[in-house]
Formats: sequence, C-alpha cells, structure tokens
Amino acid sequence: MKVFSVSGYHRTGKTTVVVELIKELKSRGYKVVSIKDIHSENFTMEKEGSNSWKHWQASGDVVIARGQNETYMIWHRSLSLNEMLDKLDADWVVVEGMRSEALPRIICAENQNELEELIDGTVFAISGKYSDDHVFYKDLPVFKAEKDIKDFTDRVEAKVFDVLPLVKGECCCECGLSCREMVVQILAGNKSRDICKTDRDRNVVIKFNGNDLKIVPYVQQTFIDVVIGYLQNLKGYKKGSKITIEIDDK
Repeated sequence: MKVFSVSGYHRTGKTTVVVELIKELKSRGYKVVSIKDIHSENFTMEKEGSNSWKHWQASGDVVIARGQNETYMIWHRSLSLNEMLDKLDADWVVVEGMRSEALPRIICAENQNELEELIDGTVFAISGKYSDDHVFYKDLPVFKAEKDIKDFTDRVEAKVFDVLPLVKGECCCECGLSCREMVVQILAGNKSRDICKTDRDRNVVIKFNGNDLKIVPYVQQTFIDVVIGYLQNLKGYKKGSKITIEIDDK
C-alpha cells in the first residue's frame, strides 16, 4: 500500500489537490481511498442522545451505524494512522493533513514564507495557491492541480513507495534511522525501501482480530525467547518447529 500526505496551510488548495489526484490515480486503474485529518475538538459524526450514541454508552466499544445509503463505524477516540491503514484495502491512500507522520508529502502554500516554514526532506512536490505563478521552488517542482494533473500524478507514482511501518524511533531504528529519516533518505535517492527490517523477514506475526501488529526486531526476538523458554520445558517441543498460538481473550 502506497501512502502520501497533502498538507499545508488552511485555504491553500489541499482538498482540490487531493480530489484531482484521487481521480487521476483511479483513472490509471488503482484502487484509491483517502483520509481527511480534521483539526477540531468539536468534530463528530455522532450525536449525543442518538440511538447509536446510547449503544456506545452501553458497550464502551465500537458501534456500527447503518442507514439506507451510508454505514459508519464509530470509534470514540482518535485512531493512529497505522490503525486506520490496517482497516483499509487499497493500492493508494491519500492523506489530507498529518504533516508530522513519516510519509512522503506534497505541500500546499500561498507564498514563499509559508513554504519556508513547511518544507523539509519529506516533501517531493508543491501545489496549491503557490502554483498560480510558479513552476519550481528551489529544486522542487510546482504543479497546478487541474492543469498539470497528469505530470503531477507521474511525479506521485515516481516518488511514493510502500508505506513504512510507522513505528516510534525509540522502539526500532534497526536500520539506523527513524521512519521519518528513512522517508527523507529514500526521496533523496540515498536509501531503498527494502532496507527496512521491521516489516519483512519477520519471525513473529501477531494479529489482533485479524489486524497485523507491526513488531520491531528487538521485540520479536524478546517474544521468541520468552515463548521458547517456556515451551522447551513441555513434552512434544522440538527445536526449529513452527509455533502457532491463538488466544481468544474473552
């Protein structure tokens, strides 16, 4: 799954960029979904006192609300990007916002001052209002969402790679870099995506309700040591065996 972010200042054209890229990616045969990050403490898809709200009050857990035309799965908390991605099935995910996540980014801005505040090594293209009068900013190409959409999408296809595990740096860095640092190095052409050690050649796979849990190599080895340390005392254990454990935590 390839994931990238479109971020920048309010009212600089982010949503227009997202919509145009989604349409063009879909026209190229990809399955595309999007995530809109909403910076408002008052935002809710729920209504206090509604029947679905009463369901949540009773269960304290996820509620599915199905109507004749729409279905909502409601979590009464903010999910992490990894949690959301685990629930999606797509070739591409376009995220509007989430500028702090370890993703390749497109920046939307109105002027040079805004660009200077926003640009770092995770940025591979510029768009938004700044594209009205510019085609480059330093070494970064500037695209007008509607007019340049084919070249814009070519750039996205060329620069965006399979999403990294998005684990916290202090929990991993097996490759020597945090996920954000790795994004910078891949975009710069200094590293390749397959250098990541956390999401390939894993010896341990853990799933919660079918959702894959990313486990850094250190934690994998610790888990293996604990499990084998216990199992080797049981009759029937053979070194080198594949071990499958299923737990129904009810």
